[in-house]
Amino acid sequence: MSARVDLVAPPMAGHLHPVLGIAARLVREPDLEVRVLSTAAALPAVALTGAVGVELLAGADAEVAEVVDPPYRVGSNPRLLVRQLRATAALQVRLAAELREVWRADPPDLVLADFTMAAVGPTADALGLPWWTTHPSPCAIEARSGPPSYVGGWRPGRGPLGRLRDAGGRRFVRGFKRAAPRLAGARLDDIGLRSLYRADGSEAIYSTERVLALVPEGIEYPRALPAAVRYVGPVLFTPPSSAHPPGLAPGRRHVLVTAGTHVAWHRGALVAAAARAASVLAPRGVELHLSLGRAGASLPVGTSLPDGLVVHDLVDYARDLARFDAVVHHGGSGVLGHTLAAGLPAVVWPVDYDQPDHAVRLVDAGVAVRLERPARLAEAVLRVLEEPGYAAAARTIAADVAARPAVETITAAVRARLGVYGAAPGP
Repeated sequence: MSARVDLVAPPMAGHLHPVLGIAARLVREPDLEVRVLSTAAALPAVALTGAVGVELLAGADAEVAEVVDPPYRVGSNPRLLVRQLRATAALQVRLAAELREVWRADPPDLVLADFTMAAVGPTADALGLPWWTTHPSPCAIEARSGPPSYVGGWRPGRGPLGRLRDAGGRRFVRGFKRAAPRLAGARLDDIGLRSLYRADGSEAIYSTERVLALVPEGIEYPRALPAAVRYVGPVLFTPPSSAHPPGLAPGRRHVLVTAGTHVAWHRGALVAAAARAASVLAPRGVELHLSLGRAGASLPVGTSLPDGLVVHDLVDYARDLARFDAVVHHGGSGVLGHTLAAGLPAVVWPVDYDQPDHAVRLVDAGVAVRLERPARLAEAVLRVLEEPGYAAAARTIAADVAARPAVETITAAVRARLGVYGAAPGP
């Protein structure tokens, strides 16, 4: 018996790459047909997995990029959030219409969709298709206890007052989400949603059957999450690149500094902070390697770099990250997962979205220092390099990730759900 799995993801690396990692593993199963549905920008990477690519939202890649990676910080600014929500809603309406057309003509047996693709669930439900959610940032999932996300990175409150604060924060976040469609002039009915929340209080954009949380459970706070959530760990996939491996001078410690592929508006501050830090770290035998996040990227002509700072247009995480001694990153889900899997301590400099929530979790897991002031980057780097507890905690998490590869867990669950090979253990 054969079956087909459709995976749906946006073209942004932090969301697309985990889905591609799952697809690359599923295509190795002889009785599974695998398609990946995304925009044109993602299709070359899809082809590298061996899965069939299906284009959605033709001609909309520039619009998608403007929505998800604007040239400014969004943060908690209501005006900017509403603007982003309005543009997102228009794309989701179009996505729903295109998915209906594709799936009516050729329905899959199971759909796996990144959590940002809000139109997938209602469309799949309307057509009677089973669907699961993949979630690289499960801190964003609303729970019945614990701190909310997107409010600056809260730790769980302690005692009655702390729990009261958390409850108030959760109500605030839920209230904003309820008001957002009206503020953005969007109609939930246009993508098939009756409400943002189900009768049991869970968020309707997530599957009631399975939500695959793509981070190690060991870095998350205990929270009363929906029963569908399963922690499976990071899916580590990076499309092969033409980037040259970074040259690492022997006898020195090497630290990768990266802001990932998004938040381009942050790179100027990152370069300036790295340059200042390098002048302090070079005499201590530490060399900083700054990744600009995309092939062909370069610093402005005439930029002067101090000794101890090397700039790369792109560093291949899958191939090269483990060669470093530590990583300075922004808390994005992609580099976060790769850094944990490599067993490296980190300095986290969060700038937007879910990054403050990731940062506080990494700090409390003992694997990272949060950078509060850019001028103290050198101090933070030396701390994670020279205090052995950070590296030890990171190696412990890496061993757990290696012992239970997420793609194997997910593949077993998909097999069991589809009955392709009979029952198999799953998450």
